[in-house]
Amino acid sequence: MLAGLQILVFLLAVVAAVAFVASRLGLASPILLVAAGVAIAMAPGVPPLVLEPEFILLLVLPPVIYISAIAMSWREFQFNLQPILVLAIGCVVFTTIAVSAATNWLLGWPWAVGFVLGAIVSPPDVLAPLAIARRMRLPRRIRVILEGEGLANDATALVLYRFAVAAVSVGSFSLAQAGETFTIIIVSEIVWGVGVGWTMLRLRRFMRDPRIEITLSLITPFLAYWPPEHLGGSGVIATVATGLYISWNGPRLISAATRLQGVFFWDFFIYLIEGLVFLFTGLQAQALFARIQNHSLYDLAASAALVSLVVIVARFIWIFPHAYLPRWLIPRARRQPAPPWQGLFIISFTGVRGIVSLATALAIPITTARGEPFPYRDSIFFLAFCVVMVTLVFQGAMLPWVIRKLGVSKAGMEERLLDRAEEIQARRSAVEASTARLAALVAEQDVPEEATLSFQAQQDYFLSRIRMKCDIEEERRALTELHDEIELELIAAERDAINGMLREGKLTDEARRRIERELDLREADVLNRRKERLGQGDAPRQERGAREM
Repeated sequence: MLAGLQILVFLLAVVAAVAFVASRLGLASPILLVAAGVAIAMAPGVPPLVLEPEFILLLVLPPVIYISAIAMSWREFQFNLQPILVLAIGCVVFTTIAVSAATNWLLGWPWAVGFVLGAIVSPPDVLAPLAIARRMRLPRRIRVILEGEGLANDATALVLYRFAVAAVSVGSFSLAQAGETFTIIIVSEIVWGVGVGWTMLRLRRFMRDPRIEITLSLITPFLAYWPPEHLGGSGVIATVATGLYISWNGPRLISAATRLQGVFFWDFFIYLIEGLVFLFTGLQAQALFARIQNHSLYDLAASAALVSLVVIVARFIWIFPHAYLPRWLIPRARRQPAPPWQGLFIISFTGVRGIVSLATALAIPITTARGEPFPYRDSIFFLAFCVVMVTLVFQGAMLPWVIRKLGVSKAGMEERLLDRAEEIQARRSAVEASTARLAALVAEQDVPEEATLSFQAQQDYFLSRIRMKCDIEEERRALTELHDEIELELIAAERDAINGMLREGKLTDEARRRIERELDLREADVLNRRKERLGQGDAPRQERGAREM
């Protein structure tokens, strides 16, 4: 137990160190974390660290899927449901069949075993590509499609995986039964997920204590995921349904205090999960090499290259014809504008596999239902690991360059400027509505003149802040930056004064913490404005989701 805690502390230190180096070098931290994991695993004297599949599938996957669903806009998810399902179901099935066909024709594997490998490597990871592309300012629709696919494709792949493993173990497979079971799983998990979301929101509204509410929010993804998974489903669709329901209904039922604290809790929690997941991916290298010592290195390398190529190319083959062929063959489909090829290329290229594929490969049973060793078990794990490494390192490292070359980030920047204009107009309308309400209250009630002047001054301040956000001239921008610098200096002076009074015994610690919290909120507001001016206004998806927790 103590040794396990020591290893965990060491790995957390590695995550922090690698993230620091990545930020200084301007590199994507997921790739460096995987490389660090491989280096640690292959260092002399390091004991093998085998990742338990239950750790990923039961403990890591639920909160990651849940917070991604929370951050997803239900309106945008619904609007892009068709391309999301085309990728999350159609592309996963197509890739599974392509991998199975390739391993059968070129490697001589049985079809059922190939389906096991195909189901394992078919779903792209939701963490890695978005962690890399998040700072590249992709257009919103591309981000929504990728996030939506990442939320739903694991469910398709896990169901296919279970059917494929059963086919290998028992020796039979029924397509009709598989389709019927898949439909039942989808419908029942949606019902369960919405029910969990409805229940937890009402329970949290009844509690009205931020600490209890955040605790319940932490329980929610596991409550949505575990029962369906235990009953033979995937749990993924239920967790997505819960997250989307809370994302749509949470702002009306969750208190402001809970949202403020949820931002920090979920941001930190998901940050640690993502870091450890990428690090654990690299740490599997030692277990991998221990399993393949009796295999031909040339055959393994050739097989890995083949499967990786099939996985990458299959995604392109599925996406481009599906986007353009209906418009060429169906007259009614021609009325809709064809999507630009640059966006389709980005979606096709962002097919990075991740830790879920490794965890699923590790979960393959040792023996079949007949008591025989599961065929090609070690080879499946090796090929799954290679696909993860190739897609993560090659596609992940190339993704920022591809986005810049295709000019997609420019379109994303133009879209962000339009969104910014809409946001400023919404802020102005909100302040004008509150100003009108203030005038009505003054007319209806006997409001003291001093209070009226105070509120009017406050409203004028809010409007001036909005006007400062609208100014794009260099002189006005410089004035805004000077204003924020002075405000930070004033906040620092207040902190020094408060700390001095505390040391002199003129202020209690409890009072100091209340004042300090107000100063922290003011400083966070200033730093957020500065971040927006630097063009980094897109919050990470876990932070966006935490605002609705």
